[in-house]
This record gives sequence, structure tokens and C-alpha cells, in this order.
Amino acid sequence: MSRTPHHPAREQIELPLVLDCLSDPIRLAIVYQLAQQERVSSELRCGDFNGLAGKSNLAYHFAKLRESGLMLTRVVGTNRFMRLRREDLEARFPGLLDAVLCSAAKDADRLQLSVECEVVEAD
Repeated sequence: MSRTPHHPAREQIELPLVLDCLSDPIRLAIVYQLAQQERVSSELRCGDFNGLAGKSNLAYHFAKLRESGLMLTRVVGTNRFMRLRREDLEARFPGLLDAVLCSAAKDADRLQLSVECEVVEAD
């Protein structure tokens, strides 16, 4: 049995699912934090988001983000490393992710998007 989680192919990423995913404040905070960390490290671990919600709640949100095509999850041992699928999203919906992130940055305090994460160097 493969431990690699299912990710939709680029052409399977659908706009309604992406927008629905981004409408949830916790998922928006996860995407926002992943985007903020892209400059330093392309990936974050599941545990880096513990300040947002409980583990089971986060697992649900991570699955929704992965299934919608917003996030890629890589399993290494017992760790799961996540990153945005920026290239795929840009190819499918040019400018969408940047527009959402720009808007979220303007409302970061109100949306409580300033989550402290430990930066993990990618392998």
C-alpha cells in the first residue's frame, strides 16, 4: 500500500473546489502561511500549524487542501511536508492565488492569519 496521498492532476483542479477551500478561515490561514514561508523554505510540516486548531481538525483541512489541488503533501517517514502547488494553480487560474493572498494580507490581523511556524529546511 502506498503512503503517498492522492493529489489531483493539474487539469483536474477545479475552480469551485479551490474557491470553496479558500473560503474557510483555517484553510486560508494554512495557504497564507505556506505562501509566506515560500521565500525561506518551500515546505512546512503538519505540526507547524498546531496553533490554528487541533490535530484531527487540521488533518481534515489538510486533506481538503490536497484534494482541491491547492497543496502538495510529501510523506517522509512519519512526517508530512506540505507546499503550495503554485505552478499548477497559476497554469489553471492565472493570478488567482496572488489575488487571494494579497487580499488576505490586507486583512491578516482581522482574519488572524499571523501564525507562528517553525521553519523546516526541505530535504
